[in-house]
Amino acid sequence: MKLHKVCFCGLVTLLAACGGETDHRGKTPLVEVDGAFLYKEDLKASMPIGLSKADSASFTENYIRKWVEDVLLYEKAESNVSDAGRIETLVQNYRKSLIMHDYQQHLVEQMLTSELSDEELKQFYEDNKPLFRVDETLIKGLYIKVPQTASGISRIRRWYQSKDEESVDRLEKYSLSNAVDYIYFYDRWMPASVLLAKLPRKFKDAERYLEQNRHIELKDSAYYYFLHVDDILKRGQEKTFDAARDEVKKALGNLKQTEFMRQVRTDLYQTAERQERIKYYYKDQ
Repeated sequence: MKLHKVCFCGLVTLLAACGGETDHRGKTPLVEVDGAFLYKEDLKASMPIGLSKADSASFTENYIRKWVEDVLLYEKAESNVSDAGRIETLVQNYRKSLIMHDYQQHLVEQMLTSELSDEELKQFYEDNKPLFRVDETLIKGLYIKVPQTASGISRIRRWYQSKDEESVDRLEKYSLSNAVDYIYFYDRWMPASVLLAKLPRKFKDAERYLEQNRHIELKDSAYYYFLHVDDILKRGQEKTFDAARDEVKKALGNLKQTEFMRQVRTDLYQTAERQERIKYYYKDQ
């Protein structure tokens, strides 16, 4: 991120001497207030990308002013705080929480280096099927949209209703030069709403319509629309494993993380007990 030199050269030259013998660890001081320093590097890191020269200068001035005011307000508040002990306790608790969270994330990342096996995922799915239900109608199949002027419409009518390899192969080759839109989704579940939105009509009861019409052909003034519904999962049904796979992986991963951290805490506790590092004073009373 580049700052216009005019914004800083004068400030840096004028203020660098303010640091005296302070070790700035390679940073360039811009402002000092009662021993607290604002550095050029910190200002640059906070500045939005793409500002004009004028906006950069304005941001710099406002940022420095706010930083100075914050330092002064903190000093005033610190000297007048009514319960310094409570504040210190809150700070210590927050610091402990941050450190523990960072360490736990590090441990979890190490634990997740091994992929969950298909066997684990399938077993978890079988044990928890009721958790994985369809919240919107899902379908598998094929969709193609072609201009009415395209040749070979009668062949499309035959091909799109079949999922055998030969029909699909012919339809895919045909779509390369003729189709306006083509979606092959025999191998994955898609929300029915996404496919139905591509058709030139509205459906009052889409789920019922799809149940009763697995081979759909519609047209408007310019195009033919073909949708073959090979399989359907209705709202409220238990998802198949392939439909629930991503959810299963996430749920099992979260469970393993929880169990892993519980075991880490237990191991730490038991080790500390064996080493007699824990003393319960209340048990002596």
